[in-house]
Amino acid sequence: MVSGMTSPAATAIAEAHHRDWARILATVVCLTHDLDTAEDAVQDAFASALKAWERDGIPTNPAAWLTTVARNKALDGLRRNQALARKLPLLIGVDDDGQEFEDDDGPIPDERLRLVFTCCHPALSLEARVALTLRLICGLTTGEIARLFLIPEATMAARITRAKKKIGAAGIPYRVPAQHELGERLPAVLAVVFLLFTEGHTATTSEALIRPELCSLAIELGGILVELMPDEAEVLGLAALLRLTDARRPARLDDDGSLVLLEEQDRSAWDQNAIRSGIALVERALRKTDRHRPGPYALQAAIAAIHAEARSFDETDWDQVLAFYDVLRSVYPSPVVAVGRAIAVGMLDGPRAGLAELDLLAGDSRLARYHHLPAARGYLLQRSGQAGEAARAYRDALALTSNAVERVHLERRVAELQTGGHASRDGRSGPDLAVP
Repeated sequence: MVSGMTSPAATAIAEAHHRDWARILATVVCLTHDLDTAEDAVQDAFASALKAWERDGIPTNPAAWLTTVARNKALDGLRRNQALARKLPLLIGVDDDGQEFEDDDGPIPDERLRLVFTCCHPALSLEARVALTLRLICGLTTGEIARLFLIPEATMAARITRAKKKIGAAGIPYRVPAQHELGERLPAVLAVVFLLFTEGHTATTSEALIRPELCSLAIELGGILVELMPDEAEVLGLAALLRLTDARRPARLDDDGSLVLLEEQDRSAWDQNAIRSGIALVERALRKTDRHRPGPYALQAAIAAIHAEARSFDETDWDQVLAFYDVLRSVYPSPVVAVGRAIAVGMLDGPRAGLAELDLLAGDSRLARYHHLPAARGYLLQRSGQAGEAARAYRDALALTSNAVERVHLERRVAELQTGGHASRDGRSGPDLAVP
């Protein structure tokens, strides 16, 4: 919305958008009980902020300023419609003394998480409710969401539009679900939090590798979910996965801002507190599934825990990693999981075995836009000494990558291979193996 602007006001607006969009929207939805109306009001508030802040200066509390303006714009819109104006006291909530009161929080203690649960309405398909929530509540662009779903942006735009139209046509109410309704909505909520973190961990289109505000929000929401549903194995698994993956954030970039992959990361820089809490959550999640097969988040967290516990890359227990991938593939037969499993095969049985597994995925159209597939091929080809083929694979990955840090990394791999580089252990030669 404000990309390309460089004034202090524009920078402050961009920061507020990343940090406070969900919270502001949640506040306005409580006023309007309508997501479209609330979204329009919040967008108008951000649009108004640029001119006002450049003229009057950046307010001391940008989020409060934006929330007030968005609420006022929403109220103005409601008052312009006479039918809605008559309902206004009901919408804002006025007690017998004429004072505004807050909606009952219900079973969910955080307004952002309440809004996520509210938007993940079961009348929509799982993919539609996840995509719509990521767009409206989390503020991701349609292109970013499309990348997470591995589909074209136009397809995702149409999917979100259809979801909005279905909501309007069916008169689906936006209300905070009751306690007994949370379980039905939980799979979509977990997917929203996971994909929000995924975009934060490696940004789709950015000069930076990481969007820390998205990672932090996802981890925070995951922690609230644990408090809300402490006996749900997949809630515990997701919270563990996010903490264990984010624990490596301090070591993912070197002093020059270049990508450092798992193989050569300084493990002493990993966040040990996050690792300890993540491992404890994994253990709780797996105990909850003693009588049942673990779910995908618990299994991915277990894989992340194996990497976190290894004292060095060479000491990674690849037998365990592959065993967990085999179970994960059976409960969640995703092509992305298959890529991760192929890498584990390559580390355990040699790069040619891993390449054979990747060859089985070559015709899967769902991976046509997934740059980690050719990057994985490049990594294994380089380890097997096939420099020319590796360079071609890295170029294929480069064509699918928009993140500036990843692009520099892949360009460096191609250049090194073209100038006589060999299979190496330089830490910048393959996919981030710790991310399932």
